[in-house]
Amino acid sequence: MATIPTCLPPVRETRQARLGVPAGSVDCHTHVFVDEYPMIAERGYNPPQSTLGDMLEMHAKLGIERVVLTQPSVYGTDNSAILDAVSSIPDRARAVVAVTGRVTDGELEKLHGRGARGIRLNLDNVGGMPVEMDEVPGLVKRIGAMGWHVEFLFAGRELPGLLPLLRTHSARVCMGHYPYCRGGGGVGYPPFQDLLSLVAEGNTWVKLSAPNRLGVGDLPPWPEVVPLARALIAANPDRMLWATDWPHPNKFETQPNDADLLEQLELWAPEEEMRRRILVDNATALYGF
Repeated sequence: MATIPTCLPPVRETRQARLGVPAGSVDCHTHVFVDEYPMIAERGYNPPQSTLGDMLEMHAKLGIERVVLTQPSVYGTDNSAILDAVSSIPDRARAVVAVTGRVTDGELEKLHGRGARGIRLNLDNVGGMPVEMDEVPGLVKRIGAMGWHVEFLFAGRELPGLLPLLRTHSARVCMGHYPYCRGGGGVGYPPFQDLLSLVAEGNTWVKLSAPNRLGVGDLPPWPEVVPLARALIAANPDRMLWATDWPHPNKFETQPNDADLLEQLELWAPEEEMRRRILVDNATALYGF
């Protein structure tokens, strides 16, 4: 039986960032990992203990006021950890949950009442895809009628094969972490060009998050990411979001300080007004704050 690797914890002492943020700024992708919530056996990693209190302490250093908690693969479809966290700060938090294709409309309504505004389809991590691909269109139609979105996580090379599915969704689509388009591939990387087309068409949101996942090193600087960010922003600035990916699961060698991640936004979006759209307006619209 293979050993499940244990992730590094995040940097616990978040430094004060040089970049100030506007009121109402949103971190659009975080997780909580608390020992009292059981993990599934078929998981790809052991996460670091990372509580809501830890996360809020980090956000206080950065000036972030609102958050979106995203279901991690290690909990399968038991969304208790993130929903309990949302219930502690309901006016400041939303959730993106994982469900099976058998979820009922009544269960979805209950999840909505607890702050859920989207479902996650994680094709990249063990345990992250509880829905069969042939179930996806019907499920997405149901959640789209509720005003929810569907969030995908997958390797960038898989994007071309997913285009027919993505373009026929009746719900809004969100993609995390630059859809894992490797930074070394540049703007001309064919899957990244497909991503730009989707963003320009208007139904796809992208999280400008986790540059340390793009094959450009765990610590800044990340110059290869700057042209990717600017190209996405130019394609459709109203579809850009920002996130830390705290506590950075699936990292095993070193971790950035979360202030490093916020400061990248100044390189990606030099204009203060553009950063306000990314940090506040776009997230408010997608997650219904």
